[in-house]
Amino acid sequence: MIGQAPAFWSRRNSLMGWVLSPIGALVGAVTLKRMAGPSTGVPVPVICIGNPTVGGSGKTPTALMVLARLQEQGARPFALLRGHGGRLAGPVLVDPQTHTAADVGDEALLLAQAAPTVVSRDRPAGAAHAVALGASHVVMDDGFQNPSLAKDVSLLVIDGEAGVGNGRVLPAGPLRAPLAPQLDRADALLVAGGGRCSDALGKLARSHGKVVLTGQVRPDPSVIATLEARTVLAFAGIGRPQKLADTLAAAGVRIGRLQPFPDHHPYQPSDIAPLIAEAARERWQLVTTTKDHVRLADRRFADMAGAITALPVTMQLDAPEALDDLLRLAEARAAARS
Repeated sequence: MIGQAPAFWSRRNSLMGWVLSPIGALVGAVTLKRMAGPSTGVPVPVICIGNPTVGGSGKTPTALMVLARLQEQGARPFALLRGHGGRLAGPVLVDPQTHTAADVGDEALLLAQAAPTVVSRDRPAGAAHAVALGASHVVMDDGFQNPSLAKDVSLLVIDGEAGVGNGRVLPAGPLRAPLAPQLDRADALLVAGGGRCSDALGKLARSHGKVVLTGQVRPDPSVIATLEARTVLAFAGIGRPQKLADTLAAAGVRIGRLQPFPDHHPYQPSDIAPLIAEAARERWQLVTTTKDHVRLADRRFADMAGAITALPVTMQLDAPEALDDLLRLAEARAAARS
């Protein structure tokens, strides 16, 4: 897992990207070969929310949106993920009251607050466990490049501002494999945010015959209201920490400073105590993401929690009916398999 994206990943003609491109070509070929491997199905629709790059794209907010939409329709969806950063191999049903991020990973704890969530490094076993527990649908958070579980619909998510960076494959760039073959294996692309890359991404996806959705990550307005008169010290250990600062700034919140940490950073009190001291000294409010906040939910941070505001966000589609079309497609394909 990449802690912080190298700066050259965003530069099209960087020397380092060119030097590493032969390794990237090999990584991409291996990944594409693995993606063509055999799959095991389960008797319910499987919807995969993936991203073709490493780093933050809005994938988890999208998974939460899909879970919420299925619940609105009367379904009982389960989330399924590997549990990156957690020690449990699974399959295990996540219990937010007893499990910690060290057990199941931060994303699993966040998803488990919204819907039943299974962590499993063996995804077919995890999906089977969810079905045995009564799942009507399985919503995968990540796992697009892993072929082991048959997917009925795959929705890729790309940040409209960051795009695919320099367009190269790891370690030369942020792509997990060449973009075009990944698009060919997906059903739709969600461009998150109206950034500089959004139009080109949509055009490329349509040229591959894919449905293109657009949406925005919106912060909780009630939390924003408590921050409007404050200056904040923001910190985040996500794929793109700058996204937290951008979200706050777009909502009119003043940013005193952003402290980035590596993605899925296992926080220690020694990381947080200096931030609390700085915020108190500057009279700033300390703010982080909900994904980071669940990593602080153990007794080591009990005396610190009150000083930190978590900022919930939701993915809001510009055309929500397009999601319903994808869900119906997943259900039709699952029915055809059974």
